[in-house]
Amino acid sequence: MIVQLRICVPAELSALVVESCTAQTGAAEVAVHRGASVLPPGDVVWAHVARESVEELLEKLHALKVEELGSVAITTPELMLSQRADRAEAAAPGDGADAMVWDEVTRQTGEDSRLTWSYLAFLVLATQLAAIGIVTDSTIAIVGAMAVGPEFGPLAALAVALARRQWRLGRSAALALGVGFPVAMLLAAFTAWLSVPLGLFPADTLDNGSAVEFIYHPGPYSLIVAVLAGAAGMLSVISRRSAALIGVFISVTTVPAAGFVAVALVLGEYQKAAGSAMQLLLNLVGIVASAVAVLMFYRVITRRLPDGMARTLRHQASRVWS
Repeated sequence: MIVQLRICVPAELSALVVESCTAQTGAAEVAVHRGASVLPPGDVVWAHVARESVEELLEKLHALKVEELGSVAITTPELMLSQRADRAEAAAPGDGADAMVWDEVTRQTGEDSRLTWSYLAFLVLATQLAAIGIVTDSTIAIVGAMAVGPEFGPLAALAVALARRQWRLGRSAALALGVGFPVAMLLAAFTAWLSVPLGLFPADTLDNGSAVEFIYHPGPYSLIVAVLAGAAGMLSVISRRSAALIGVFISVTTVPAAGFVAVALVLGEYQKAAGSAMQLLLNLVGIVASAVAVLMFYRVITRRLPDGMARTLRHQASRVWS
């Protein structure tokens, strides 16, 4: 897989950027447009690089402080016909499908972890669906709630924050989870409280719901499923296989557990509420822990830029501006 980089840099730094791109294993093409950038003034460098070499090239660009003085935009061409590109992919170590670009993962999870109105809306709607599935003993509604729930975004961002020690990202993810779930559960409890006197469901409905017993009976497999789902979810983010996320969403009971807590508290079923709260906690912890483990594994196996080379690049960049 070939990735296209558009690098906007001051003219003084252009030669170092071009040198870094052309020397990169897996580089297929490098082009320079002198003076093409108006804001900020400088040159524009285009590079086609095998995806498995992108992370190392980005580390070189970070060492040159390109993101501070200019910008780097990364896109993936839908189709590229080039024998040179084929040779570049063959020369690059590893496989593009397994390659991890840390900046890409951080940016993607960061966008999915923000506390926005749309995030709150999806979480509230998912929890309402879960509550309806609980009181009607409907497995279909509960599965639908799992698919609608947006909670994996903040959980993945929290894992990235822990793996990379990016505490700002971690605070954003924690805020989305810490505000989103209580708000969704409070609204689910309110609608359940209104529904009982209206006769929409009996007060003893939780005693008859055999299809939802798994929600308030956490066990070893609750944690095991959460760990497997968290690993699969993070792998889908890294490999950009969004289809796999649907399976992750409908395999964990985070949203159903939150909805069950709300309904059980309203109906005075405190023991079942405690069980579902434990189910929710096990799912959250298991997903984050396994996602962190996947990221740390990738950090170990991914080839990093040697410290000596990074220092050399930083020294060359400082000489340019001195």
